[in-house]
Amino acid sequence: MTQSKLGIAVIGSGRAGMIHARNFASQVEGARLVAMVDPVEAARAAALAELGVDKGYADYRQALADPAVQAIVVVTPTAFHKEIVVAAAQAGKHVLCEKPMAMDAAECEAMIAACDAAKVKLQLGFMRRFHKDFVAAKAALDSGVIGDLVLVKSLTRGPSVPQPWMYDLKKSNGPLAEVNSHDIDTVRWFAGDDFAEVYAIGGNYRCPEARAQFPDFYDNVAMTIRFARGAQGIIDGAQGVGYAYDARLEVLGTKGVLFVGALQSSSVTVVGARSEIVQPAVKSWRDLFSDAYLEEDRAFVRAIREDRPPSPSGRDGLEAVKAVNAGNRSIASGAPVKIPAGGAR
Repeated sequence: MTQSKLGIAVIGSGRAGMIHARNFASQVEGARLVAMVDPVEAARAAALAELGVDKGYADYRQALADPAVQAIVVVTPTAFHKEIVVAAAQAGKHVLCEKPMAMDAAECEAMIAACDAAKVKLQLGFMRRFHKDFVAAKAALDSGVIGDLVLVKSLTRGPSVPQPWMYDLKKSNGPLAEVNSHDIDTVRWFAGDDFAEVYAIGGNYRCPEARAQFPDFYDNVAMTIRFARGAQGIIDGAQGVGYAYDARLEVLGTKGVLFVGALQSSSVTVVGARSEIVQPAVKSWRDLFSDAYLEEDRAFVRAIREDRPPSPSGRDGLEAVKAVNAGNRSIASGAPVKIPAGGAR
């Protein structure tokens, strides 16, 4: 392609959407933010005013029809991802799609097929793969310093209570999708292997207002994993914990162990007159992963400009959704659920 800057439209101006938009507005070499899409006029206007962008669309189809847009970033509720990504592919636009990729495997496969047919890039928004600490830990594991992989454990616990629409698992796929998609991708990335079987339990401990109308909603989940080649995995997820944004990883090998992440946002420790120890905690995923989002966006543009396969790929998104769906079936049934190999690649 030419060396002119790649025109980007961001679809969705919520928290994650604005992170991507700010990056493309000023920090991603070889790209420029040309349009924002949001059906809510006030949100769209606020985004345009902050970003200094002229084009704001209420409907994503308007952005797809804009010749100045060569690529889109999809940051909408999951239920809309498949429709938007397929339409973008048919319009010849490259796609960075935030997690979760879609509601089920069939939707993921349709998205992958559409992008393959149109010969456009499809990258998934698993930004932990771009965080320097996770990258360093993966390199250490691959070097053999802790021996062969035995167990990989990942947790994400969010401080805020769920949005009301998340209570309906038919619309959100629950915390396994909204919170733990990153953990699912992380353990699969570290294992270098697909899930063969999962067993999950969930419960609603913090959201009493959801119990009557949505008795299957859970705000806390624990999932064990058997990988295809025999390694083990554990995922721990929670919403509404209040205390901090908590994202950590532990990797156990035959000869050692790796740890990534901490609750502390700073190395500063204060010991007061009452002998209490005080350390600041991480407040938000936006603080912890801001640099990772930027590297993710830069990688997306490089994949397009250098015409190479993006990573994480559509298949990575598909495998994460398969694990989410299997985990939810396990919670509902109380039994382990096998995950068949294969699917779109």
